Amino acid sequence: MTGQDEGPRNIFSMPRFGGIVTFFRLPHRPDPAGLDVAVCGVPFDGGITNRTGARHGPRQVREMTHNHIRPVHPTTGRSPFNLCRVADVGDVPINPIDQQDSLERIEGFFAEIHAAGAVPLTAGGDHLVSLPILRALAKDRPVGMVHFDAHTDTYDTVFSDKFKYDNGTPFRRAVEEGILDPKRTIQIGIRGPRFSEDDLAFSLDNGMRVIEIDEYFELGNEAVIAEARRVAGDGPTYISFDVDALDAVYVPGTGAPEIGGYSPRDAQVMIRGLRGLHVIGADMVEVAPPLDPLGGTARVAANLMFELLDVIAESVVARRGLTIS
Repeated sequence: MTGQDEGPRNIFSMPRFGGIVTFFRLPHRPDPAGLDVAVCGVPFDGGITNRTGARHGPRQVREMTHNHIRPVHPTTGRSPFNLCRVADVGDVPINPIDQQDSLERIEGFFAEIHAAGAVPLTAGGDHLVSLPILRALAKDRPVGMVHFDAHTDTYDTVFSDKFKYDNGTPFRRAVEEGILDPKRTIQIGIRGPRFSEDDLAFSLDNGMRVIEIDEYFELGNEAVIAEARRVAGDGPTYISFDVDALDAVYVPGTGAPEIGGYSPRDAQVMIRGLRGLHVIGADMVEVAPPLDPLGGTARVAANLMFELLDVIAESVVARRGLTIS
């Protein structure tokens, strides 16, 4: 099997602290035509009602993929860059003072990626960015989702009854718009104090499988992976990872950190367990560098994006009907 002609830059020809910063040291190709996987950023936090800063996430995560990610996966022993044509297609040119215009720009950007036949792997940005991405990818049919998060993000409103679009509402809107199939959606790691007694009602009433953190620890990773695979099934599936799914000790640089979560190691194991699903896209959101000056949160996010990339690459190869050697 042959991969792309131009993979990550060789660290022996250019040290990791040098060169133009792209995701995974990949070539920058704004046109997604001919790509299998389009890695990109959405520097948007216009859906945050409290601790902002996620607009700076894509830039710092890019830098961390330079410094901390090497091309060969440690458990598979292969490089996703040899399986697929992968490049950094840049950032969505969002409008920082107009939320609705930004959502339209995000949808249009991902519609181009989708039309080119590439699978997007995205660094956000706050979790509202998942809504326009789903609008672009699921225009023809609703998709399933594996959702790692401390929060369901299925509120009707958070700050105001007239304000329907923020980082706590994207998946309620997606279900209402018919682009997310709630019966093929699983939410893993839900926890923390709630606004009201019925905060989980929309997810549960619409058939989402909600694994709260106590159940997660009772089941363990193997059983949770099996449940995620059961719920997602064989249909097209999106993976959305809010970095606050992890325990706050690992990811202080996020808008709504919650204690009592799982570890980055647990997250690696669960993401690896999704190999073989029909993955149409994935995102890593809510990294807010101003809230973590040392960059540890972005470092964790970069490593988990590499795990997502490996799963996506295998899914792309499977859809081609090829065998991974």
